[in-house]
Amino acid sequence: MPNPMPRTSKARIVFLVGGIASGKSSVASQLEQLGAICIDLDQISREVLAPGSALLKHIAKEFGADLIQADGSLDRKKLALRAFATAERTAALEALELPAIKNKLVEQVKRIQSAQIQVPCVVVEVPLPDKMGPLLKLADEVLGVICPLELRRVRAIGRGMSEQDFDRRAARQLSDADLLALCDSTLDNLGDQEGLKEQVQNWWNERFV
Repeated sequence: MPNPMPRTSKARIVFLVGGIASGKSSVASQLEQLGAICIDLDQISREVLAPGSALLKHIAKEFGADLIQADGSLDRKKLALRAFATAERTAALEALELPAIKNKLVEQVKRIQSAQIQVPCVVVEVPLPDKMGPLLKLADEVLGVICPLELRRVRAIGRGMSEQDFDRRAARQLSDADLLALCDSTLDNLGDQEGLKEQVQNWWNERFV
């Protein structure tokens, strides 16, 4: 059992990883209720692509000016159709977007760490951990939510996602084996929500109680 972490002004950094529809958001929500500060890289992505941003202009130049809507915002669905059409187009988007996301993440973590508040941990939801590069070293722990691909597909379709969309997104992510190789600890989301909640509570108790 890991030793409980001292409650100091320096929060423990936890990267939360898992495939699409694995249950990361549910885990992050519970950790936030327990006292963590959560950072969602998808939200950071929306922030760095705000209307008028330099990155949005670069994206429009690469993928089409019609991606910028009348109100100046990005048509994210249209971008996804173009950027995820081929591996080359996906790589082009990541080359533009990921550096900005990483810079914003570092800024947010530093701001939290320097604040004079008692925060047990900062949880960062990471949809593409293999794209984080050296930034994985920011994490004191990588926590994985593990759920088999077929079960994740069923759950995603049950939430309204098309099978084609799920398969396209899942293909961009790590295999279960590669994901496990990155993790320091894991939560098993094969069962129901109550079972997952119990695992999250146990994980928290072992470190912060």
